[in-house]
Amino acid sequence: MMWRNVRAVVRREYLQRVRSKWFVISTVAAPLFMVGLFVLPIYFAESSERAEREVAVVDATGVLYDRLAADLEEGGWRVQRVEWSSTAQVELERRAELGEIGGFVILDERTLSAGEATFYSLSRPSSLRRLTMRSAIARAAMAHALEERGVDAASMLRGGDLRVELLSDAGTGTEDPRFIVAYAGAFFLYMVILIYAVAVMRATLEEKTSRIVEVVISSMQPWHLMLGKIVGVAGVSFTQMGVWLVSGVLLTTLGLPSLIAAQPDALQLVDLADVLPGAGLLTLFLGFFVFGFFMYSGLYAAVGAMCSTEEEAQQAQFPLVMLLVVPIIFVLPVIESPNTPMATGLSLFPLFTPILMWGRIAGGGVPAWQIALSFVLMAASVLAIAWVAGRIYKTGILMTGKRPTLPELWRWVREA
Repeated sequence: MMWRNVRAVVRREYLQRVRSKWFVISTVAAPLFMVGLFVLPIYFAESSERAEREVAVVDATGVLYDRLAADLEEGGWRVQRVEWSSTAQVELERRAELGEIGGFVILDERTLSAGEATFYSLSRPSSLRRLTMRSAIARAAMAHALEERGVDAASMLRGGDLRVELLSDAGTGTEDPRFIVAYAGAFFLYMVILIYAVAVMRATLEEKTSRIVEVVISSMQPWHLMLGKIVGVAGVSFTQMGVWLVSGVLLTTLGLPSLIAAQPDALQLVDLADVLPGAGLLTLFLGFFVFGFFMYSGLYAAVGAMCSTEEEAQQAQFPLVMLLVVPIIFVLPVIESPNTPMATGLSLFPLFTPILMWGRIAGGGVPAWQIALSFVLMAASVLAIAWVAGRIYKTGILMTGKRPTLPELWRWVREA
């Protein structure tokens, strides 16, 4: 009987939201927004500069062309070699005016000594293209100077290497992706937990204010209704995030290769192997979302049950919003120093754990026992919150009028 009631509420909550136009719009709009944000600017830049990719290089030094050509080709240019002569510049200006090349660069002794060169073009290239060419010329000159002194130019120009050896075994074997993975993941957890937990509160408040809940409660226990709402909204969130994930995978696998081919100078600094999280990190991310959602959705369901108007709910949810804002405030120092006592203590507080423990794991080494302990504490918190929220929900769902005070809430918990 219980599971039949819960299943009925889950089905109703899920279908009601999935069939709404706002769900469809928001689900489709997010991938389109990402395409517009990242793909379209690169595409239009590539289209506008397609005719300017042909560049000729006149190397009066006789030693820089090979290095420079390799860098420019990696940056998306198509390079032609032109031998130095007294008439070379005049001939190349004619070819540029005819549209045969987009421009030409002349390397001379000043390039060898100071990394300076002149680029001749009919139109001003974009800032990104100017930076690409300037950097390539400087690297070619520096590489030549270093090799003249017997220095490993390739290693030096890559920035060298810095190996990190931990003095303790904390975090041994843990992956260390880029900072953006830790911060973006923490912020995404904050957003989705907040959005979908608030959806539980709004669903409860809508039924309470429309008096539909009086009919529903006559056929099932209040906590069945609360559980059904939480699971139903969770299903909606997984559906929406699943669509976003599939869209992201398709965009990455189908669109990224063509983007790299079109604008390698815009993407050549991105090492996807370091940026994209592995299967282990994604599994932990999903676990943090599930536990975070169930903790906060129980609290928000209780807030919706104790309030009678939208204005009251907005005021009553402020403490819960603060519980989500606090870890966002601390996420940067926690990512930068994941093993300090402060980071460890804050990340093990269950209501902060989804955001801060994820930041520690993705941003640096965390002992396995702390990860396991955080999930144990979150599971215990889910049960405790469900018990308290269920009792508040049971009493508050049928009450209207003034919002209860803290002593009254405590009386509800004891007497429910």
